[in-house]
Amino acid sequence: MRRRNDARKTRLRTAVVGTVAVAGSAGLVAGALYAVQAPDQSGGRQAALTGEQAAKLDRQATNNGRRAGTRGAGNGAAAALAARLADRLGERTAGSYLDSAGRPVVTVTNASDAAMVRQAGAVPKTLERGPASLNRMTAALRRSTSGVPGTGWAVDPATSKVTVWTDDSVTGTRMAAVRRATAGMGTAVRMVRIPGRLRTLALGGDAIFGQGIRCSLGFNVTRGGADFFLTAGHCGNEVRAWTTDQQGAEALGTTVQSSFPGNDFALVQADAAGEGAVNLYNGQAQDITEAGEAVVGQEVARSGSTTGVHTGNVTATNATVNFPEGTVTGMIQTTVCAEPGDSGGPLFAGSTALGLTSGGSGDCQSGGVTFFQPVTEPLQAFDAEVS
Repeated sequence: MRRRNDARKTRLRTAVVGTVAVAGSAGLVAGALYAVQAPDQSGGRQAALTGEQAAKLDRQATNNGRRAGTRGAGNGAAAALAARLADRLGERTAGSYLDSAGRPVVTVTNASDAAMVRQAGAVPKTLERGPASLNRMTAALRRSTSGVPGTGWAVDPATSKVTVWTDDSVTGTRMAAVRRATAGMGTAVRMVRIPGRLRTLALGGDAIFGQGIRCSLGFNVTRGGADFFLTAGHCGNEVRAWTTDQQGAEALGTTVQSSFPGNDFALVQADAAGEGAVNLYNGQAQDITEAGEAVVGQEVARSGSTTGVHTGNVTATNATVNFPEGTVTGMIQTTVCAEPGDSGGPLFAGSTALGLTSGGSGDCQSGGVTFFQPVTEPLQAFDAEVS
């Protein structure tokens, strides 16, 4: 969802304000400069915050930043092992996840692979349904429901089922189409209703600006010795010249490549080198030293220009999402909330970059579901690395 800038919007003072001068001189850290009030659902403006409300937001930002600084650090090694083993098995696995005890679990189809997984230090889990069967079901869903906005699906490695979700916009003939598509799959499908409506999260407002659009900076990267940064593709499609403020007084960079739908990432050539860190919105930043793959069950954090830092868990990988603007595949699904304007912002676990905020449903008051573009894909596509 994109909305145009409104100069009358009130800027909320949060802990990130103290980092603005640093960002202006040393390059933007991942995240953004300001949070702004978004319009309420009726289209009107929300009332200005009282001093007590603003202080509460500051305390929340500080606490969220503290949690995010360590989120994923405790199970990062287990998640990395699970992802590495699943990649090694390729088509012989339906994926991997972390169980309730934080152990890496990898799905397998034969005794030889189970022994290899066990020897590597992970827990093998024999699939009730093979990867080929699960892939046939997701291919059928792709053929029959990719044109139905508000739907999506992903394989759940823990249950050997395909989870299919629908948002509140999927009713009547749309819901009938989903039911027809899943009718023959029986107990292999788990249906989930998502409150609200799936949407991309671009918004007119603050942070990184261009053509009246406001999104969030993802990760600063380098390619061939030159400086770039990543953001969402549905942002890069709309904006060529990015600035640090909505008046365009300070140039930030130029979009050189963008991919959406299908993917949701964009590469922006930066006017100045940026820091290899994520803004924690508490006056501190989390260093980013590597990129990795997300794993189901992993603890993660997200930073964005509207809502600051929030944390949660990965609930699916390789998910397909049908936004109103188009279908995106290979996504990370999480319980981390996000709101319009957070698009493009970083998903991370400790010092590991994982993804770029794409879209979802709900908000950071009532909670919601959010989807992320895995960061390893644009890094490979652009031959870039986190700086």
